[in-house]
Amino acid sequence: MTPLAPTQHLSLPFFTSEHQHLAHGLAAWAPQQQVDERDDRSACKTWVKLLGEAGWLRYCVPAQFGGALAQMDSRALVILRETLAFHSPLADFAFAMQGLGSGAITLAGSPEQQQAYLPAVARGEKIAAFALSEPEAGSDAGAMTTIASYPIDTPARGQNDSNLTDLVTLNGCKTWISNGGIADYYCVFAKTDPQAGTRGITAFIVDASTPGLDASEHIEVMAPHPLATLRFDQCRIPASAQLGELNGGFKLAMRTLDIFRASVAGAALGMARRALAEAVSYAQARPMFGQRLADFQLTQAKLGEMAALIDAAALLTYRAAWLRDCVGMETPAQAHAYTAAAAMAKMTATENAQRVIDMALQMHGGMGVKVGTKVESLYRDIRSLRIYEGATEVQQLIIGKSVLKSLATSA
Repeated sequence: MTPLAPTQHLSLPFFTSEHQHLAHGLAAWAPQQQVDERDDRSACKTWVKLLGEAGWLRYCVPAQFGGALAQMDSRALVILRETLAFHSPLADFAFAMQGLGSGAITLAGSPEQQQAYLPAVARGEKIAAFALSEPEAGSDAGAMTTIASYPIDTPARGQNDSNLTDLVTLNGCKTWISNGGIADYYCVFAKTDPQAGTRGITAFIVDASTPGLDASEHIEVMAPHPLATLRFDQCRIPASAQLGELNGGFKLAMRTLDIFRASVAGAALGMARRALAEAVSYAQARPMFGQRLADFQLTQAKLGEMAALIDAAALLTYRAAWLRDCVGMETPAQAHAYTAAAAMAKMTATENAQRVIDMALQMHGGMGVKVGTKVESLYRDIRSLRIYEGATEVQQLIIGKSVLKSLATSA
């Protein structure tokens, strides 16, 4: 029997009664869903459909486009991802990509773009994707080589001019693209000024059916998720598909990732909480030397360490989400504080979750490495969270620079 996700932490002052209602509803709904996840692509499509029908994807978009809340709420995203990841990391993945793949449209889309995509994302009728990474441009986005070319005689473009009919030509390659091959559209970031580094990147919405886009090269990874390499070969899209300002794509990408960085920590928390629940259940049931495994002090000490690691990460995660929702990011100081807090949360939650899951697997002994057991799958699922949406080392740099800046300012 699948355990219910714990909800005691919702009494912390970071959360409101609305958040508590959301969490309890999702904790009751999630374990009732039966999805065959042996085919990750089919399962991801099924999860999007189920999440959309149940109304959970409405938390990915603002209320004016069919969303559940007036604004994107980081605490709601954390709760949703923590609870979904507790039950199914693939369900969490499906939810998260609907938000990440539509976040740039929420932030910078024209009214026409927002109306065309966001309500369908909220209903689960369109699968979204975010295409930033390239074979030689992961953490270093400025190194991307995908080019978006306007006609030579085309004047400089403003933001989201829906009257533009000229075609933009995309050439290049994106890789490690989540939902690649199953998405209905991609938010693609490409160089419009190849010599300008991150200052020369622009975002575009590219429908999956666009000629010249090939998403057939699937990537197999240790914890199956739908990933693919996208190839653009003379892929022509209308200039009205430009998303946000010309050459403003890097800032838009970072703003989008900022919204969801704390929620990555939430997903890690969900996996860690499930690992602890599995460890407790196993220790209480496993007979050993005339006792239960749970009766040994060494077991109790490990469980205590696991619980402390989870709570430490949880407090950083909830603080980061609360900062964005309640303090805001209007001033440079507020934005700086949130960025550092989100980096701390993402780094600590993913690293601590890796340790917790490893300890849970060790406690299971030989059963821990048996394919098909929950701790074995969690061990594979958690590993990627320490890399994507900003590797641990990148988060350390962000935090370190923040510390230096703060100390220099106070000196």
